[in-house]
Amino acid sequence: MALRNIRNLGDDILRKKSRQVEKIDNRVLTLLKDMVDTLNNTENGAALAAPQLGVLKRAVVIDMGEDIIYLINPEIVETEGMQKVVEGCLSIPGKWGKLIRPKKVKVKALNEKGKEIIITGEGDLAKCLCHEIDHLDGILFIDKVTEFI
Repeated sequence: MALRNIRNLGDDILRKKSRQVEKIDNRVLTLLKDMVDTLNNTENGAALAAPQLGVLKRAVVIDMGEDIIYLINPEIVETEGMQKVVEGCLSIPGKWGKLIRPKKVKVKALNEKGKEIIITGEGDLAKCLCHEIDHLDGILFIDKVTEFI
């Protein structure tokens, strides 16, 4: 597919709320593939949200070394516990911070085939799910940092 430019801090699109995906058509599937290609062409990236590529759609791809997780219109439906984490972001290169995230989250979404799925993430996956879903609402990890490192 195609590599796309990752938008960086200062780009207004990163602060806007993304729209629901109404139907999974070829445009959405191409976007998802481009997101994976772009993610795979980065160093130190585990996931991308569509706004990071300049597209205000509620779509996320996650690649933490196993199968790629495609999330369309993801929504956190349950959280449990708290964990102290360190995060960075492909849209804010070179900046890292400590923050608090839920230890466990349950997310409802559609996959790339339009099937409703429930993903339960703990630890790093929970952190990643929260980080990416925040992107869809125009929230960046720096908004929640307790200490920059």
